[in-house]
Amino acid sequence: MGELSTILIVDDEPKNVDYLEQELEGFGYSTVSASNGAEALAIVKANPPALILLDVMMPVMNGFETCSILKASDETRFIPVIIMTALDAVEDRVRGIKAGADDFLTKPVDERELLARIETSLRLKEAMDR
Repeated sequence: MGELSTILIVDDEPKNVDYLEQELEGFGYSTVSASNGAEALAIVKANPPALILLDVMMPVMNGFETCSILKASDETRFIPVIIMTALDAVEDRVRGIKAGADDFLTKPVDERELLARIETSLRLKEAMDR
């Protein structure tokens, strides 16, 4: 599954993007990145990824807004979105779920947990696609 799956990393911190690119490419995923929600929406429209890792606190458009827009569209609502953020309050998790996020991870993220959640999300998407 991983060797064919492209993951969109949406984060305004280049260090976070570099780390995730290295980790995910090491597991056989291809990656593309965006530094804010508006850029992510343009990328998704041009070439939809298999999954989106989405930060919350970004300039231009935050992750909650971005997720809401993705999940409101017939073309993108079934792309799994995993919110990854330093926000860890229950209210933030609830807000992410209400925005349509499929999963929620608090930074710093354990790479084993991240990989497990990506694999689970992609398996669920694959089952839905069938």
